[in-house]
Amino acid sequence: MPEAKIGVIGGSGLYEIEGMTDIEEVRPTTPFGEPSDAIVIGELEGNRIAFLPRHGRGHYIMPTEVPSLANIYALKSLGVEWIISISAVGSLKEEIRPMDLVIPDQLIDRTKSRVNTFFGGGLVAHVTFADPFCPVLSDILHQAAIEAGARVHKGGTYVVMEGPLFSTKAESNLYRSWGASVIGMTALPEAKLAREAEICYATVACATDYDCWHEAEESVTIEMVIANLQQNVSRAKSILRTAVARIPQKRECGCAQALKDAIITAPDKISDNMKRELALLIGQYIK
Repeated sequence: MPEAKIGVIGGSGLYEIEGMTDIEEVRPTTPFGEPSDAIVIGELEGNRIAFLPRHGRGHYIMPTEVPSLANIYALKSLGVEWIISISAVGSLKEEIRPMDLVIPDQLIDRTKSRVNTFFGGGLVAHVTFADPFCPVLSDILHQAAIEAGARVHKGGTYVVMEGPLFSTKAESNLYRSWGASVIGMTALPEAKLAREAEICYATVACATDYDCWHEAEESVTIEMVIANLQQNVSRAKSILRTAVARIPQKRECGCAQALKDAIITAPDKISDNMKRELALLIGQYIK
């Protein structure tokens, strides 16, 4: 199986990356089923990357149905240590205009129907998640966005809603009262699973609209989202090309050892089957 240290999870509208060479498609098997689509591995700016379209090519997987456990596990099995996520979002702040980009540093989880951990079933782990995005990777993405000519905001809180319907006005105003910056449907459970898998994870959140709170703007429509989405996708690809060339060879952030001391269950209480199934994640800590 080919390997890549950098993974890219493409969001709405981003189903392929032009400029990749030496391409091959792989379909890793995981204990959690199949990933969203075949993973495309190739060279981009001299770096091996693994690209996975979150919603599948043709966009047939809705946010709640994204097989996030399989996606993160599959990328981990390919040797991925860094994941760049591209995500379409609605703006919850006046200063974050449609077509702006946000590199968020916080999350609020409003999902209801998603499995958000690799653990359970006889294995308990409590991983620190106070800072859900890798600061090193976020800095790289922020600088790459500036150089791409984007209007980009560093930091901010991303509310993750269940979907697939957009917010009511009451919900949108509630999230604004919390000080949240953007709202979307896909950063979780991805970010939680990436942390459990000890993968650095950061998001380029592409604002397509003002959600539905903005009285001076028309309420969000799918036509508006798609039109702005296409422009954001082109810019996101430019950011990716710059960012992947700057990712360090060695990781010194806490993401790389997130599971150290986090596994609470006594080793003799963990079944052999569980140890085999999760060896990719826990093998260096539990024998």
